[in-house]
Amino acid sequence: MVTRKAIHAYLSPEAHDAWHDFAAENGVSVSGLIEAVAQDWAQGEGAGDTESDTAERLAKLARKIDAQRRRRSRS
Repeated sequence: MVTRKAIHAYLSPEAHDAWHDFAAENGVSVSGLIEAVAQDWAQGEGAGDTESDTAERLAKLARKIDAQRRRRSRS
């Protein structure tokens, strides 16, 4: 038996739709996409390569999004 763990996130409607649209267009599930990204990161490739420009841009954007969410939750 394969053990699985759930991941849960609250996304903007646009981000939610983007994940689902990409998955549908490519014939995969969102779960499959998340797992593929995690494997990519674990191997130090693509966006998971912490030395890459892509990883730096993603981290910067994620910090900005996190800060916006924190501000909204305090309001």
